[in-house]
Amino acid sequence: MTVLLAGCGDLGTEAGLRFAAAGHRVVGWRRSPGKLPAAIEGVAADLSSSELPAVPTDTTAVVVAIAADSPTEDAYRSAYVDGLAHVLDAVLASGATVRRVLFVSSTAVYGDAGGGWIDERTTPEPGGFSGRIIREAEELLYRRLSGTGITPVVLRLGGIYGPGRTRLIDQVRGGTAVFPATSRFTNRIHRDDAAAAIVHLCTMDAVPGPVYIGVDNEPAELGDVLGFLAAELGLPQPASESADASGAASPSGGTSPSGGEPSRGGNKRASNALLRSTGFEFQYPSFREGYRAILAGVGVRHP
Repeated sequence: MTVLLAGCGDLGTEAGLRFAAAGHRVVGWRRSPGKLPAAIEGVAADLSSSELPAVPTDTTAVVVAIAADSPTEDAYRSAYVDGLAHVLDAVLASGATVRRVLFVSSTAVYGDAGGGWIDERTTPEPGGFSGRIIREAEELLYRRLSGTGITPVVLRLGGIYGPGRTRLIDQVRGGTAVFPATSRFTNRIHRDDAAAAIVHLCTMDAVPGPVYIGVDNEPAELGDVLGFLAAELGLPQPASESADASGAASPSGGTSPSGGEPSRGGNKRASNALLRSTGFEFQYPSFREGYRAILAGVGVRHP
């Protein structure tokens, strides 16, 4: 099969390498195609523009893996809504034999669940503009592909970590990490498992469902993750943050770099049962295996 990767950063490149290793032709659209490995046919493309390259006529699967240029509302809309619309315009105008379009989404569409469990049946209630805009893009995908014979698939990923994505490790090493004063569950997935899930959903024999949550097997308290990293690094356990006078915890990374945007993660426990029911198996079933691999220098981040 021929796979088109619309957006080919770190995650898209890793997925592309896995598609290629399975014997598929892979075409990658990105602004700087010269950075792509030889296994991916790089084509210069700016997804924010309606002037996109021709979709290969034998394309059977399209993966849309977009990232915003900055953590602002305008940048998110330009990337996720406008970018997806342009890709879908190109696909539908091409006459290509596309069977599936997979959109890489985020568990940010669920917002905060107060530590409760969520799954694909949970009604999305995004708490900030990032989740709202990504949810808008999901709805655009379903609407545009309805009646076309192309199966839309949304993969809502938790927090991606992996080679070169070492924010928590850096905080522990730098002594700036703090244990939250209140319970705060986090949901994460190793970059390699996220890429493997993309390949799995695009190539499995059964027709995939409309949406899957992509997180590992163990929602984890942020404090447990920080404590684990400190122990692995042989460093003192992080200090605990204090609660303010109202009893609410002071900020500990709960806002994005944009300031007012609530944390995309929120406090929830996401279930991956539906994804696993398709036969998908995780290489890194919890943060422990994943972070140990990073600390051991396994893998590289793609430019």
